[in-house]
Amino acid sequence: MKARDLSFLSDKWRKLLAAEFDKPYFEEIRSFLKGELKQGHTFFPEKNKIFRAFKLVDYENVRVVIIGQDPYHGFGQANGLSFAVEQGTPAPPSLNNIFKEIESDLGKGKPKNTHLENWAKQGILLLNTVLTVRANTAFSHREKGWEKFTDCVIENLNNKTTPVIFMLWGAAAQSKASMIKNPLHKILKAPHPSPLSAHRGFLGCKHFSKANEILKNLNDTEIDWTL
Repeated sequence: MKARDLSFLSDKWRKLLAAEFDKPYFEEIRSFLKGELKQGHTFFPEKNKIFRAFKLVDYENVRVVIIGQDPYHGFGQANGLSFAVEQGTPAPPSLNNIFKEIESDLGKGKPKNTHLENWAKQGILLLNTVLTVRANTAFSHREKGWEKFTDCVIENLNNKTTPVIFMLWGAAAQSKASMIKNPLHKILKAPHPSPLSAHRGFLGCKHFSKANEILKNLNDTEIDWTL
């Protein structure tokens, strides 16, 4: 059988996740996405960006994982990294609230970049629990198989022998908490930064300074969240 082209993943992720792409549930994801297109629907992010988070941050380099729910469903927004949008695209409300919390927590001004690639370069995996969404329809691709794939991602991260900080924002992200059993790792929980829930505890959660304090105690380089 011809080897599947997994060049859209970085090296170590390719080795860890390769088997998932041949499992029945992943074939169901493919069939579902093809069906969406046949029915005239658009989904986000673009096909070549669905796994972008795994290209920008290889497994060995993951230090922090920020887990959201599903991608932005507006045109021109989702770029394959949870909560991020391409530079020049107006920051959606959730991202604005993230930036507000960084500014309040760290007192260093808001981040300069909405694409969040500079976070990825520092070892932050920006992961959604579901990796695609139909245009203008939030949560539309839930329970189509993506949760099994991201469960596998979390299981692999749980197996890391170096500490990882997991930021779980919202109920969908926090559903993954039971899979993080390795005592090396740290879990920070907060409501989702959406305007519907941010005031219930995301704003004021101080996850960014807490993460840096954890890294400092590990004698690891702190994250520059303002990049």
